[in-house]
Amino acid sequence: MQTTLKSPITFTGTGLHTGRPVRLTIHPASAEYGLWFRRTDIEGPDALIPARWDAVEPSRLCTKLANGRASVMTVEHLMAALSGCGVHNALIEIDGPEVPVMDGSSAPFVQGILSRGLRRLAAPVRVLRILEHVEVSDGAARASLGPADTLEIDFEITFVDAAIGHQAKRLNMANGAFVRELCDSRTFCRNADVEAMRAAGLALGGTFDNAVVIDGDKVLSPGGLRHRDEPVRHKMLDALGDLALAGAPILGRYRGERAGHALTNRLLRTLFAQPGAFRLETCSTDQGAALPGFGLNSADLKAVA
Repeated sequence: MQTTLKSPITFTGTGLHTGRPVRLTIHPASAEYGLWFRRTDIEGPDALIPARWDAVEPSRLCTKLANGRASVMTVEHLMAALSGCGVHNALIEIDGPEVPVMDGSSAPFVQGILSRGLRRLAAPVRVLRILEHVEVSDGAARASLGPADTLEIDFEITFVDAAIGHQAKRLNMANGAFVRELCDSRTFCRNADVEAMRAAGLALGGTFDNAVVIDGDKVLSPGGLRHRDEPVRHKMLDALGDLALAGAPILGRYRGERAGHALTNRLLRTLFAQPGAFRLETCSTDQGAALPGFGLNSADLKAVA
């Protein structure tokens, strides 16, 4: 069945790119409501922004949603947490243009969501089953979706920095795998790129406390990596957040090779332009057990607390 939060949860922090302080509250919502953002600092109908693939607006280094004059950026970590915890309906109120970066991962959002708990609603979940292989590319970067009975994410990255190098990982996202394996993996960047990003008005809120900074074979952020392969795990986290904008949980295999936010969104746009490549169906009990948020328990929460 569809779910929502049992009670509201509020997060405060700073936007990674804008550097602006922000307050965000996730409110429970009724069945069939879906996921929506509302800018509380903007009046009028444009203040409501759907968390959907066709509301994505081009943006560098993050996923940005827009509806007329209102927008909200860097939604991917929050969307990954909602998807990974199995939240289908919520109103997300935010008083600025960017979701708080928190510690650079989805873990703070996951902790908040699981601390509130989920309420089942009187409506079945609909899932998006992938029927045919769909692929997009941009130079050496590729992203694809293909048939599978669960959501699988398979990612591969290659960086010249020895602290990252070549990393690859594949996960079946069922049974709380996102919470246990991916949600605490932080966003990362190369130290060589920081000055250029800030000159372009990006990463203005970035610090060693909310991002992993790599310089050749060194990890500059205190404490080092949370996982040996934290960078590829974070890319998988990002992919789950961007796929959550499909509007329904996906049953299919996503593969990314050096893929980023823009390419994953282009993949969704390509998918929905091919009606024979997918089918929207009511989720059966067996299918429900294969979704990312099914079966979460206190042990999963302790893994990231």
